Amino acid sequence: MYVIDEAREEREIQAKYEELVAACNAIRPLTSQEEQDIFRAFSLAKKSHSGTRRKSGEPYIFHPLTVALIAVQEVGLGPIAVICALLHDVVEDTEVSLDDLRELFGERVAVIVDGVTKIEDILQQSDSKQAENYRKILLSMCNDAYVIFLKLCDRLHNMRTLDAMKDTKKWAISSETQYFYIPLAHRLGLYNIKTELEELVMKYTNPVRYGEISSKIEKAGVTEPQLKACLVEPIRQMLDDNGYHYTLKTRIKSVYSCWKKMENKGVDFDEIYDLYAMRIILDVPLEREKEECFKVYSMITSQFRPHPKRFRDWITTPKNNGYESLHTTVMTPIGRWVEIQIRTNRMDTIAEKGMAAHFLYKEQHPDEIVDNNPVEEWLMQIRSSLENTQKSALDLVEEFKETLYTNEIYLFTPKGQTITLPAHSTVLDFAFAIHTDLGLHCIGAKVNSKVVPIGYKLHSGEQIEVLKSKKTEPSEDWLSIAHTPRAKEAVKDWLHEHRKGFREEGEAKFSELAEKLKINNNPSNIAKLRNYLKLTTDIDLYYQLAVGIVGEREMSLCFGKTQGKPKMFFLDQYKDLFDTKKKTDTPLQETFHTDGGQAFLLEKDYERFETETATCCKPVQGDQVVGIVSDGKIMVHRTNCKVAIKEMASHENHIVRAKWREGERVSLLTGVAITMIDRKGLLQELTRLISEEMDLYIRAITIEASEGLGRGIIMVYVNDLNDLNHLIEKLRTIEGVGDVRRI
Repeated sequence: MYVIDEAREEREIQAKYEELVAACNAIRPLTSQEEQDIFRAFSLAKKSHSGTRRKSGEPYIFHPLTVALIAVQEVGLGPIAVICALLHDVVEDTEVSLDDLRELFGERVAVIVDGVTKIEDILQQSDSKQAENYRKILLSMCNDAYVIFLKLCDRLHNMRTLDAMKDTKKWAISSETQYFYIPLAHRLGLYNIKTELEELVMKYTNPVRYGEISSKIEKAGVTEPQLKACLVEPIRQMLDDNGYHYTLKTRIKSVYSCWKKMENKGVDFDEIYDLYAMRIILDVPLEREKEECFKVYSMITSQFRPHPKRFRDWITTPKNNGYESLHTTVMTPIGRWVEIQIRTNRMDTIAEKGMAAHFLYKEQHPDEIVDNNPVEEWLMQIRSSLENTQKSALDLVEEFKETLYTNEIYLFTPKGQTITLPAHSTVLDFAFAIHTDLGLHCIGAKVNSKVVPIGYKLHSGEQIEVLKSKKTEPSEDWLSIAHTPRAKEAVKDWLHEHRKGFREEGEAKFSELAEKLKINNNPSNIAKLRNYLKLTTDIDLYYQLAVGIVGEREMSLCFGKTQGKPKMFFLDQYKDLFDTKKKTDTPLQETFHTDGGQAFLLEKDYERFETETATCCKPVQGDQVVGIVSDGKIMVHRTNCKVAIKEMASHENHIVRAKWREGERVSLLTGVAITMIDRKGLLQELTRLISEEMDLYIRAITIEASEGLGRGIIMVYVNDLNDLNHLIEKLRTIEGVGDVRRI
């Protein structure tokens, strides 16, 4: 429990401020004006937040001071970022206005602080408050990248101090982080921040598994002295003998990385062979970087056997966020695989600070013009898409997120120009990357002199000559062929303009059907039909009416002119349950809800709701769960379910605290995926183990075998997580069975 001691707190505040100034000076000496501006920002923030405390009990000023320190020490930003970090909450939480900041610190500070400030009220017809905040952040980021750097610093400190929050808030903030901020940190190359955010999210959404893997990693640390003797010291000796100036670092894989590998590969912790990694950072001149990195790689692999499939050359072809490094994985004398990264000081700065390294360099060399800025080039690519106001905020964010984790391929025009596109791009994407008109009339391409259709998926190194015809025009099918945002936007824009010509015909069709069905022809009914069909604009509605996609049947269903079961809507009488301003940390009420026999403890306010377990993640007793309000009922998901994370990240007010009722035996359907060597009698052994030895009920088994290898899905009813884990362990003991994992 936090103990308030104002004298001690005042000393700590002053010490943090002095640490911040020292950190700024460590990057480069501050000018007297910069130091004065930082002090004025600190003084204003301290005065504005005076008397306010965080949930933990600490003075609120600790938060902006820590965010500013993260911006300097962990991202490498300078005075402007520090001033904005100190002031980032004053507009949102105090009487200070943006005009005040503009007058005191200038336009750029006001713009950045405005970009970081949350939207207070839900905009009319918006998807959610969170979605509109994402949209605002992205649009502000396009104007000044400092917005997203500061939001990441702010989010990192909030995640570090999440323990003081109630459960629903922890899940909401963790889900936002998983859904939006971690992909951004990845794309910006802020790998240290990304890794820590992943760890913290797992700690709050999957605490049991987090604790288990943490303990195993701690126990595995006993082999570090052996690795140091058989790998680190020999490599250090090699580098010394060859006269290199270098820094050598070692690390152990993070809890989240181990968990992901165990989930994706279906392996136990003991089967993670690349638990350790080493980084060699060379101090060499810029012009000899590539040469020296490959020399060190050659020296190491001449003594230690490399893994043939684990070599990556990110120096010759850097990642899209500027990351450069050589990666190899070698076998050590004690039988452990160890990943080794080889890079220079410059490359390490980019790897540690990501795209922010450009701004660090820019602040240190303000008079120097730097070409090929990866941050600004990336922001230019997404700006036009984000400014399309016809899209909902959630659609914009979803489309934007598609670009964050995408690998890239390198393609060539007939004249040898290099075009970089996301992996899985098609001929159509390539055509639009060259020119919009070329894309709109594309009929195919010659790829390495071979004619292919517009949907052909391209591969790195191919040379493409686009073929076009003025008679060709886009169709609806092109939206499923296009992969890049630029191509999709161009096709949508063309289709939208094309459909405008059908408005009069569509209006006449609506009028004719409305008269026939005795429906009023008015704007509210047009809007009702559009919303029922989930169309974005009236133009789309009139087009579908004109060409016959929408007709009497669809209108009859919409306006209830046919017999049958009425459509269920989420009624207004429940809306008070979603007013987050009225929400309190309500104690859990023992309420029995069943769906095939399951029972949950739910918040008292939600007793009236029907409850179901989600089919997307199939929770079983022992999983940490969360309730999500959906179509008038509570769907219970695992807290780390992707569907739940997206919903919690977008609609915090739909989150309901839920947990399994103790002592209630519930049999729930779940599934395991299994890979095995195909042999006679294997299926019989599987069913005997599950049905007879473990006394579990099998719902279905699907197994396909090819060339001696079998893959299958087993759907089975289990009582709890222990049953499921025990089943997986037992299946792995059967001869010929390899990968077994929960689905």
